[in-house]
Amino acid sequence: MAALAAGKGAFREEEGTGGDAAAPQPHAPTSAPGARLSRLPLARVKALVKADPDVTLAGQEAIFILARAAELFVETIAKDAYCCAQQGKRKTLQRRDLDNAIEAVDEFAFLEGEFSITG
Repeated sequence: MAALAAGKGAFREEEGTGGDAAAPQPHAPTSAPGARLSRLPLARVKALVKADPDVTLAGQEAIFILARAAELFVETIAKDAYCCAQQGKRKTLQRRDLDNAIEAVDEFAFLEGEFSITG
């Protein structure tokens, strides 16, 4: 069974007891009491989800998963853009670094042309 490693977001293998085991649950981070599980404000994520006219109800667990997915997406694209900045011998991200990351990584193809500036 694969379960989330505590607080790291990575998967690890756990020894299962076999049979009909319940679905694995993510472990809450134990580093600090009262630590937030999500860096994004869940109320804001919920408001964004409810802004979609096709969505009538959204459970708290779904909101949390969407918030975590957004965090991971932003982290991934930021790392790829930072690599582009480093190739230009810079530490500061610029818009062109994001554009280069979007062009270079196939997973970001859906973003191509979405951020064009028209004036």
